Amino acid sequence: MQKNIVLVEGAGFCFGVKRAIDIAFDVARNYKERVFTLGPIIHNPHVVEKLKELGVYPLEELSKEKSIKTLIIRAHGIPKEKFNEIKQKDMEIIDATCPFVKRAQSLAEKLATEGYQVVIIGDREHPEVQGIFSYAGPDAIVINSSEIPILNKKIGIIQQTTQPLTKVKEIMNELINSRNEFEEIRIFNTLCNFTSKRLQATEKVARNVDLMIVVGGKNSANTTQLARLCKNMGVKTYHIENAQEINKEWIECTTTIGITAGASTPQWIIDEVIDKIKEFIN
Repeated sequence: MQKNIVLVEGAGFCFGVKRAIDIAFDVARNYKERVFTLGPIIHNPHVVEKLKELGVYPLEELSKEKSIKTLIIRAHGIPKEKFNEIKQKDMEIIDATCPFVKRAQSLAEKLATEGYQVVIIGDREHPEVQGIFSYAGPDAIVINSSEIPILNKKIGIIQQTTQPLTKVKEIMNELINSRNEFEEIRIFNTLCNFTSKRLQATEKVARNVDLMIVVGGKNSANTTQLARLCKNMGVKTYHIENAQEINKEWIECTTTIGITAGASTPQWIIDEVIDKIKEFIN
């Protein structure tokens, strides 16, 4: 039986993640002493492990490592108070925060300064959102569903950069039609175009295959979105982190296999997945 493999256009690293990884590997090549990142540089455990082999180690708290001379800020960014804290320490800070996330932080701070209650559409547990929230003033809230709370009369809205556009539109519609009596709503589009395009490209492929393999960290929000999208379309879908997780039985009963990958998935992992599938086919 002839089997076809279809790779989604644009699968893998987005601009912000590639920039952060390039910075981290460049630092690893050029710094002789150990380097640290505050939190994992990106949400992909295999990349984090590869960097550890090169002397770049993730830390959850600075207090756990006293001899830090160089610290890289992860792609998701960090809270404002944490950034101000580390600026007071005697260490070199290399900021690898995604520029799109930086913009969202800056706009949150701008809105708060101008007297708006900032509403962030996103996942309150995600490190990117936690960072943005810290810039958004004391009245800021995070919403991630159509259940809209009572808000101030003057609100400013921004989004987690990796939120699906369809979900943002749904929440926005509910918000505008809620029982809140707004006098002013100001909206900034802080969505990453790369995320939207990859979701669209994944949907296009998923319509025409028997099986979707979604490659990326299990803790990656945008990769989980891709897997959820494919499952909701009724396509048999498996979310894996590497080629070793692929089961030969998945491939045997299919004719067309689609592959997509999250923004934190490097090309070498995607290539290994394709090679593994080809082994099973041949």
